[in-house]
Amino acid sequence: MATTVSSAGGLLAMLNESHPQLKLHALSNLISFVDQFWPEISTSVPIIESLYEDEEFGQHQRQLAALLVSKVFYYLGELNDSLSYALGAGPLFDVSEDSDYVHTLLAKAIDEYASLRSKAAESSDEAAQIDPRLETIVERMLDKCIMDGKYQQAMGIAIECRRLDKLEEAITRSDNVHATLAYSTHVSHSFVYRREYRREVLRLLVKLYQKLPSPDYLSTSQCLMFLDEPEGVSNILEKLLRSENKEDALLAFQVAFDLVENEHQAFLLNVRDRLSAPKLLPSESVKPASSEAAPASAQNENSTAPEDVQMTDGSSAATTNVCEADHKEVMYAERLTKIKGILSGETSIQLTLQFLYSHNKSDLLILKTIKQSVEMRNSVCHSATIYANAIMHAGTTVDTFLRDNLDWLSRATNWAKFSATAGLGVIHRGHLQQGRSLMAPYLPQAGAGGGGSPYSEGGALYALGLIHANHGEGIKQFLRDSLRSTNVEVIQHGACLGLGLAALGTADEEIYDDIKSVLYTDSAVAGEAAGISMGLLMVGTASEKAGEMLAYAHETQHEKIIRGLALGIALTVYGREEEADTLIEQMTRDQDPIVRYGGMYALALAYRGTANNKAIRQLLHFAVSDVSDDVRRTAVLALGFVLYSEPEQTPRIVSLLSESYNPHVRYGAALAVGISCAGTGLSEAISLLEPLTSDVVDFVRQGALIAMAMVMVQINEGSDSHVGTFRRQLEKIILDKHEDTMSKMGAILASGILDAGGRNVTIRLLSKTKHDKVTAVVGLAVFSQFWYWYPLIYFVSLSFSPTAFIGLNYDLKVPRFEFLSHAKPSLFEYPKPTTVPTTTSAVKLPTAVLSTSAKAKARAKKEAEQKANAEKSSGSESSAASSTGKGKSSNEKDGEAMQVDSPPEKKAEPEPSFEILTNPARVVPAQEKFIKFLEDSRYVPVKLAPSGFVLLRDLHPNEPEVLSLTDAPASTASPAGGSAAGQQSSSSAMAVDDEPQPPQPFEYTS
Repeated sequence: MATTVSSAGGLLAMLNESHPQLKLHALSNLISFVDQFWPEISTSVPIIESLYEDEEFGQHQRQLAALLVSKVFYYLGELNDSLSYALGAGPLFDVSEDSDYVHTLLAKAIDEYASLRSKAAESSDEAAQIDPRLETIVERMLDKCIMDGKYQQAMGIAIECRRLDKLEEAITRSDNVHATLAYSTHVSHSFVYRREYRREVLRLLVKLYQKLPSPDYLSTSQCLMFLDEPEGVSNILEKLLRSENKEDALLAFQVAFDLVENEHQAFLLNVRDRLSAPKLLPSESVKPASSEAAPASAQNENSTAPEDVQMTDGSSAATTNVCEADHKEVMYAERLTKIKGILSGETSIQLTLQFLYSHNKSDLLILKTIKQSVEMRNSVCHSATIYANAIMHAGTTVDTFLRDNLDWLSRATNWAKFSATAGLGVIHRGHLQQGRSLMAPYLPQAGAGGGGSPYSEGGALYALGLIHANHGEGIKQFLRDSLRSTNVEVIQHGACLGLGLAALGTADEEIYDDIKSVLYTDSAVAGEAAGISMGLLMVGTASEKAGEMLAYAHETQHEKIIRGLALGIALTVYGREEEADTLIEQMTRDQDPIVRYGGMYALALAYRGTANNKAIRQLLHFAVSDVSDDVRRTAVLALGFVLYSEPEQTPRIVSLLSESYNPHVRYGAALAVGISCAGTGLSEAISLLEPLTSDVVDFVRQGALIAMAMVMVQINEGSDSHVGTFRRQLEKIILDKHEDTMSKMGAILASGILDAGGRNVTIRLLSKTKHDKVTAVVGLAVFSQFWYWYPLIYFVSLSFSPTAFIGLNYDLKVPRFEFLSHAKPSLFEYPKPTTVPTTTSAVKLPTAVLSTSAKAKARAKKEAEQKANAEKSSGSESSAASSTGKGKSSNEKDGEAMQVDSPPEKKAEPEPSFEILTNPARVVPAQEKFIKFLEDSRYVPVKLAPSGFVLLRDLHPNEPEVLSLTDAPASTASPAGGSAAGQQSSSSAMAVDDEPQPPQPFEYTS
């Protein structure tokens, strides 16, 4: 051949020759020129095609022809034809060639194969017609990936093409099996959209995990939880607990804590009940063993540290009774008690409660400001303040604000009274031992002939549900009795909500029947709560009960009942993905907008956190096309639930909707961002919400303020300056006399959410293992109903999870243990206590007001600052109480001078680049990546987790341990006295409507 060829015409002419050799020569040369001359060759494609189809032509020549045609079609952009001819080219189509042509066609081949395989799987038509040649190409590709050590690619292709055999091969042949298994678990959660298939993948992974020489029990049990196989988990736990090795027991506790974090009550109880009882004694003396268990559980009620007591009792009794009682079984019995405590959730709830109580940093001054600026006549803002207080102190058991303002509280009437009482449930959430006794004054008194107001009684029952949310074994019966014994609709309302919360997801038939009978009384108020609590009870069971709920929703005349049922039906299909499609279809096609509204929630909850394209497409379709504003608003809001696993996506997807002309759609867009980006502090989310906080429509402002608080929870000014701006904006809205009620309420609630749980909780919808937290998602779903019914605001407390690292030793106590946060302390410290700005208020207010109040405020501010400093210096609450006294006196002498000096002093010393945290420590989500464990520490974490409950291996088991967190909140004295005393230090001792004290001596400087 000449070196330069200006045209392929000659070669094309050869194709018409009769001699096969000439045709072969032409073909093999055309292949090398096809990249330049494909426009010319394309005119002769029919001739080349006929060569390919010519039976007499040799195999090799026909494959050459096919390859040539395939390349021409590729250049013409006809990928389907190109692929079919490339398949005809057989081995001449070289998978390993590094050219655009091969890459494009391989991608096409894999997509084609994947879609055929998934169609075959979905239509259950076993391997409908898949071209075997296509199959071989994909297999060659997979083998090549595995050979080249690109295991992640091979696994991705295998999962997508549903070739679990290849997936298994890729994993077993990889060099780091643990990492590849973890990767495939991650892929199966984030990219496998069909639930059935995902379960198959997980089953395979469990099988592989079990074959490993050193099994990874933590991951295995997570997979088993997804598969809902409690049997497998209990076997693992039992094996670990019966092991001689103490570390195995620690691992078992860690597995249990990790499972508890996913908050799947029914599953955990299932696992717990499957653990076999210890074979302690021969049959005739079984009785003492069981009677021993009873006092132990009784002790649990009233002692602060039941565990040691129990352990010693158990072992001594066993030995005295029968000496042969195996020491192994005694050890197993002891560990079993602990693990049952963990699985039932009691241990973690107890520890969380202690953590939130001892680390509570809520700022009462903010509440005081809100209370003073809210007009008495405005009941909406009055209730909002009560809600904000409850959320701010969620789980801390600190109710100072309520005790200080009893007369102000008593102005709440009717439903506001219901909410005020229910708020105690949020404040004492998880206070299992004393929940009943705390609420006793408000509960319906049996036989007294209806003492209190039905509103506070209903509120108290709702509060009991909130205290025992997702952990209601102890309280279910009491709530059922209360529900049966009343026919006052308000009390029924509270009892239904309480029962739904306590029995969340347990699908208890008897409770369901109790609630159903309330529903059939057809009272609007009780029926709404009954509908919601049926959903809570049946969460994620996809039970056929949804059918009868839907039927009743069509019969009843009450909007409230239809709405309660619509949400309830949506809750039943929680997490069922494509299994829920028929029900969703039925609801979204309904002519009643309220049922369609439920359909949006059903879509949101069935596909929660899957980022499933089909669900997103459906929701976007309803968001722009439905005739009812309610449905459109909810459709947009529902996007937040579908996308919470990929928060970065949400602002992008709803950005256009947030500029919609329809205020309802804008409100939905705000809450969608709030829900999916909660606690992330994403700048995209903040910049999308900012314009909405000054929207022209009041309820859009309300939604945007609440959403912004959800995004910014646990983010401080040091790491994002927007937070400071937002706090000031809230204060301005609350103090502004002319601001309308709706946005004022939004601002008050936002203040509560920003400082939720004593500034120690964040809103988390995913656990660390990327499992969705059922309670949290359900809590936010019901919370977003507050549009219609304010008391549902309290459900937001279900989504709070403490931002804490709590390290535990073998006895599940919290030892003193230090670790490192490798970042500037100012990035993650608590927000500074607020102070009342004297200068700015001077401008706004007429001077008459100033003189005493400003000074009183300035003093309060100064005291608050002292308190803060004193607490920092002394390190723990106990000494804080004593040092505040000294701190104050010295400060009074210094007067103003001290305040002037202090800022320059602070500037002088550079900020350290790390801080040492002491177990239990507050670790906010953004801080997790900076957490390091010290090398020479006495304790080593069983798994390297930066937050949550982590079991610690003690390297010096014989030395005495220093424990922190020993006192449960106020367990000895009356609850009131105890918590008030502990609180004295941070409440900066101000009763709210006191006379101001005379001003301190000061020097006047202009």
